[in-house]
Amino acid sequence: MSKILSYFFLFISICAYSQNDSILKYTDFTSVEFALGKTIPINEGFPELNLNKTLFLSFGKTNLEKKDEWVYRLRYPRTGISFALTNYGNPEYMGYSLSVLSFIEYDLLRKHLKGLTMQMGGGASYFTYNYKNLSYAYNNAPQNNNRAISTKITWSFKVFLYYALLKNKQATWKVGLGLFHQSNGHTNLPNDALNTAFISITRQNYYNEKKPVFNNDEGFITKKYSKSSNYYFDFRFGLGINVLTEDINDRSGVYTISGSLGKIFNNIIKVGFGFHYRIYGNYYKYIENEGELVIDEYPHFMETPLKYASNYGAFVNFELLLGHIGLDVTFGYNIYKPFYKVDYQLQKGFYWEFTDENGNTEPVYILGELGSSYKKKEAIYLRAGLKYYLINNEKKPKNNFYLGAHINSNFGEADFSEFSMGYIHNFGFKQK
Repeated sequence: MSKILSYFFLFISICAYSQNDSILKYTDFTSVEFALGKTIPINEGFPELNLNKTLFLSFGKTNLEKKDEWVYRLRYPRTGISFALTNYGNPEYMGYSLSVLSFIEYDLLRKHLKGLTMQMGGGASYFTYNYKNLSYAYNNAPQNNNRAISTKITWSFKVFLYYALLKNKQATWKVGLGLFHQSNGHTNLPNDALNTAFISITRQNYYNEKKPVFNNDEGFITKKYSKSSNYYFDFRFGLGINVLTEDINDRSGVYTISGSLGKIFNNIIKVGFGFHYRIYGNYYKYIENEGELVIDEYPHFMETPLKYASNYGAFVNFELLLGHIGLDVTFGYNIYKPFYKVDYQLQKGFYWEFTDENGNTEPVYILGELGSSYKKKEAIYLRAGLKYYLINNEKKPKNNFYLGAHINSNFGEADFSEFSMGYIHNFGFKQK
């Protein structure tokens, strides 16, 4: 959920801060950040943890030398890449992780509170230790059982607020507060994910001085852009990967086609609405293989497996265009997703180790209940990720193509990881 909120807060904050202030005159920086935090336990028998200790090393640019419209509109955000080494507070059972994240950092409330910034980053993490396939029963949870991560490679997302405490000519000291999320995107189970809350201290050093011209009203004098807008049509095909349950831990495809129509403002903010159609490979296989729950409660699914393995819905999409890159977030509503009843009952169920009077033990499986949480997750889906456009959006091309990498969730709970390719047609250009 934190990665979805990160993109949402980005759009809100862009509208919130003022652009009337001078800016640093160095084009490059490095920063060293030491963070202390607490990783939240997520299952019975989870290893006891001391403080999480993470070291971030970042390299970035202030983008002063760029003339791109997105740089002008966002008032010179800092961009770069971070490397992180994390000790979760129990190396024997949690190991360490190495992470690589690209990031963007921009000013918040510049007019009212100078020095406050937000940084968002996304990338991947490598774990030296992951889930060891320990048997797990509700009434017999093994100790030191890390069910958070079951793959060596995961997605990673970071969202931090920083405040500049001390500044001199070439360095800034900052304190930070934020969240770090790591998940494999439902490509293997268990995937309870790791969520860590942090406080941090950072020293940021600037170099490669640029000698810009300033005035009192506009700060650094650069190319100015007038207001503009255009309409667009977007069509994409997505290939996702997920698993159904921990017992049925085979990866299968999730196939999506979607189309949307919308408007782009100032060549940077893209807003649209559309529809999607999707087929879940694991749903289809479970029906075709006459899974127990289908036989017992939903036998009509077996009459037309493709129909009941399908899903369609409507969505609203928001995207921030940064040249070749798009930061993308979608809020959607599932009009039809019949198999999710089975999915949820299997996912949220558990088994109890029952011992009879003779001392024999056997598992008793309990299905998840279709309560209020099920209704929300069946109805609402979220999608967030990155796009790479073949042609720079600064050129306002009429036709463009892109590749995308996204994580999809059911009301914040990971559903599948997805790679996509798409086509966009722009039309109705207006300039003020």
